[in-house]
Amino acid sequence: MLVVMKAQASPADIALVCERIQVLGFRPHIIPGEQRTAVGITGNSGPVDPAEFEQLHGVAEAIRVSKPYKLVSRETKPESTVVFVKGVPVGGEEIALCGGPCAVESRDQILASARAVKAAGGQLLRGGAYKPRTSPYSFQGLGEEGLRYLAEAREQTGLGIVTEAVDTESIDLVEDYADCIQIGARNMQNFSLLRRAGRAKKPVLLKRGMSSTLEEFLMAAEYILSEGNYNVILCERGVRTFADHSRNTLDLSVVPAVKTLSHLPIIVDPSHGTGKRDKVLPMALASVAAGAAGLIVEMHPAPERALSDGYQSLDPEEFAELASECRAIAELLRSRRRVPVGAL
Repeated sequence: MLVVMKAQASPADIALVCERIQVLGFRPHIIPGEQRTAVGITGNSGPVDPAEFEQLHGVAEAIRVSKPYKLVSRETKPESTVVFVKGVPVGGEEIALCGGPCAVESRDQILASARAVKAAGGQLLRGGAYKPRTSPYSFQGLGEEGLRYLAEAREQTGLGIVTEAVDTESIDLVEDYADCIQIGARNMQNFSLLRRAGRAKKPVLLKRGMSSTLEEFLMAAEYILSEGNYNVILCERGVRTFADHSRNTLDLSVVPAVKTLSHLPIIVDPSHGTGKRDKVLPMALASVAAGAAGLIVEMHPAPERALSDGYQSLDPEEFAELASECRAIAELLRSRRRVPVGAL
């Protein structure tokens, strides 16, 4: 259920609603809006009588939310959410661009990567200090040493850091060092990790599982929001299909679908989504055209020497080209939206 407050409702009115929700044994979630505040209710196993709240001072109405993902739903929050990662807005007017290698391999490699991302106009640096790999014999990352290199790269360039936590043990360190905690595709339904991320004080980037439906994707995000962390960015990174011409099938139709059902921003990973370097640029452009709030792209100073995913990583020149062309597409779409209907 969603308790919608009147525009002139006071903080005391909102506190009274929250207190009433807690007395009933449920959990309140204050959701500020552009015009008025709402309070979401979770923890109820069945319907809640709207009359419990509609007579309280400052309440406009109590609405039953039909979607199982209550806090993620646009029914709960009609306005689109903008998540800030080290001051960078994800979900705003500008395209958020995050680039960097699949894995942090050395200090020199991540510093060179950060400088290339910065030079291309990127705002965020990606790089895995912990790497869940299909083979136990593949490079698994540098752990805390890699996190220290990422922190140094941030200090030198000002870029925000996005890096993955692979379990409840590693998330404490990731939260200490990173500006945004990534939950990878393999962990999208690791519910204990999702709950822990929901208690973190940093934004969370949640990647779609490789065989997950849209509802499963949104329900995974609901786990994080239900614990109190409302700063969640969704990421489409490709799903498993019968296709053999790419590593995964990049499902760009999920971008407008998410924007219809949820207020959370969604970005796209065209690197994992295709798995092939020559497909990254065209699918990045298509992602922006589809309405993605940003991109997370693998870029390595020397892809041919990368310890992981070199075959899908761009070099710095290719990354700069992608950044420039994606900004051009985004600006074209913004300019068309500014033109009055009938003026074209």
